[in-house]
Amino acid sequence: MKNNSKLKLLALSVVIGSVVFYLGSSFKKHTEWVQLFNGKDLKNWQIKITGHELNENFANTFKVEDGNIQVRYDEYDTFDEQFGHLFYEKPFSTYLFAVEYRFVGDQVKGGPGWAYRNSGVMIHGQDPAEMTVDQDFPNSIEVQLLGGNGKDERSTANLCTPGTQYEKDGKIMKQHCFNSNSKTYHGEQWVRAEILALGDSLIVHYVNGEEVMRYEKPQLDPVNGAEQGALLKGGTISLQSESHPVDFRKVEIINLEKYADNPKKLQKVVKKLMAEKRLPKQ
Repeated sequence: MKNNSKLKLLALSVVIGSVVFYLGSSFKKHTEWVQLFNGKDLKNWQIKITGHELNENFANTFKVEDGNIQVRYDEYDTFDEQFGHLFYEKPFSTYLFAVEYRFVGDQVKGGPGWAYRNSGVMIHGQDPAEMTVDQDFPNSIEVQLLGGNGKDERSTANLCTPGTQYEKDGKIMKQHCFNSNSKTYHGEQWVRAEILALGDSLIVHYVNGEEVMRYEKPQLDPVNGAEQGALLKGGTISLQSESHPVDFRKVEIINLEKYADNPKKLQKVVKKLMAEKRLPKQ
C-alpha cells in the first residue's frame, strides 16, 4: 500500500508538473516578441518624407548599417522641414510594442530648435498612402522620444498629438504635447521605450521598465464643433526623422489581439508581461 501511495503521488506530481509546464509554454508561445525589423534591410517598411512621394527615400534618410535602422542627414544641404516617417506595412490595434533607440552626432543644419535630440514613435497612425505630399506628420498618437543635453532635465516617452486628442482622468485633453515623468537620458546611451496599446481604451508608456504615462480614448481631432473625435482603435506604427540623427534597434511587438475580446484574460496577460523589467544592453 505504501509503495502504491508513493507511486500515485509521483504520478500526480508528474501530471501537475506537466500541466504547469504546458501552461507556461503556452503563455510564452502566445506572448513572444516578433521582430518588425530584420536587422538587415527595410523590407516590410514604407517611407514618407514631407515634400516627397511615398517610398522616395530622399537623401538616403533611412538606412540600415551595423544592424540598426539609422536616420541620417549626411546628404542634406539643409533640413528644410523635410520631416520623415518610416512605416511598418501592417497596422495593429491591441499590442505591446518596444523599440530601443539612441541619439548620436549633431543636428542637421536647418533643423528646428525644438527638434534637438528629438524623434518619436507614431502609433494608431494614418496610412501613409493617405497622406498628402506636403503633410508633415501622419494623424497619430506620438510617443515623443527626447535625449538630454548633458546638463538639464528632459523627459522622454512624452505624448504629442498630430491631428488627434485623448482623454485623461475622464477629461478630453487638447494640449498638443504632455510630458511624462521619466528620467533624463543624456549622451548616446541606448534607451528602451515600450508602449502598451489596448485598442481605443488605454495607452501606457514605459521607459526602461518603468511606467511613465497613461491615458485613455485616443481619438482624431473632432469636426463640426464636436467635443469628442472618432475613437482610434488602431493604425500604423512609424519611426520618426525630425532632423537629429538617431539609431533604432530591436523594433518588436507582442500582438495581443487574440485577447482583445476577453478583458479578464487580457488583464492577466498584461500584468504578467509587465512584471518583467526589460533593460537595454549598452
